Amino acid sequence: MPTFESDKLIRFHHCDPAGIIFYPQYFILFNELVEDWFTQGLNVSVVEQVINQRVGIPMGRVECDFLLPSRIGDILRFALQVVRIGRSSMTLRIECRAGDELRVKAQLTVVFASLTTMRSVPISADLRQRIEQFLE
Repeated sequence: MPTFESDKLIRFHHCDPAGIIFYPQYFILFNELVEDWFTQGLNVSVVEQVINQRVGIPMGRVECDFLLPSRIGDILRFALQVVRIGRSSMTLRIECRAGDELRVKAQLTVVFASLTTMRSVPISADLRQRIEQFLE
């Protein structure tokens, strides 16, 4: 099944004083992954979408399991797959590994929302077609 992957170096600013990722940082990394997927995997400019089209892609729901700690200096591979595409939202599965070790897994529901009305908006036909390439 099609997967978008991106490697992330864990830096000092991701970590607590013990040198372990402070768990809320994963949510920032998830958001970066989704933006990278739009730009590199879907060939859609997030900047264009947010600034000119006034459509954001906030997380509406997150379910996350923290399985093993990650530390400063680790290189984590994030993998994203599409589980479901709705009218104005989609559900994404994310797995985060260091080598063969599964460190974190999550399921995100991302909503397409008008930044003017703050209400959900339908996914365009063109974008839906691009997203379907990553549907499991």
